[in-house]
Amino acid sequence: MNSKRPVNLDLSKFHFPLPAITSILHRISGIIIFAGIAFLLYGLQLSLSGESGFNAVSNLLDSFLAKLIVWGILAALIFHLVAGIKHLLMDMGYGEELHTGRLAAKATIVISVILIVLAGVWVW
Repeated sequence: MNSKRPVNLDLSKFHFPLPAITSILHRISGIIIFAGIAFLLYGLQLSLSGESGFNAVSNLLDSFLAKLIVWGILAALIFHLVAGIKHLLMDMGYGEELHTGRLAAKATIVISVILIVLAGVWVW
């Protein structure tokens, strides 16, 4: 038996490459979108219930917290879309090499940040 094997791994010492980080963030953004749909569907249901419900949702969406939540859901949706396109391109055989994979991960981050900032300007 190999006694040099670590028993308790220190996760703070692991350094993931950028393509791995974008892949993990892609999964996390999918979870955020899934949870955010409940918030958005509740608002839609309330706004369609009548004029008073619509006014309540309209007043709620004027608050800072609601705008922050909507922006967070949009940010997750944008990142998930951009990373999903990257994954589709990789499924077609583009960007599978180490260098192009890193370049695609950097492009995913840059494009996502630009679109997320634009979404923040649109929300506010």
